[in-house]
Amino acid sequence: MSVASDHRPITVMLSGALSDYCGSARELAIAADGVATVRDALGRVAMSHPAVYRGICDETGAVRQHVGVFVNESHIRDRDGLETPLGPNDTLTILPAVSGG
Repeated sequence: MSVASDHRPITVMLSGALSDYCGSARELAIAADGVATVRDALGRVAMSHPAVYRGICDETGAVRQHVGVFVNESHIRDRDGLETPLGPNDTLTILPAVSGG
């Protein structure tokens, strides 16, 4: 059995608004080692890109109301919230709500 897949990163996809806080990067790669949940992955984002994290989570660590967080294609609110499990090759997509008038 190969363990190479354990070293593949978790991909964090960012919208244009959030990518402005990390040099216009639309995608961040987070090492999967030690990352078991969405909360863990966002903690890694907080360490490497604190301005991006502040756009996703409030001062209590909760995901901001106007931000959608998806693991692969499932919204975390329909799963286990911040405790939603993550594994190698998963994609975490962060989408601020879009509104207008």
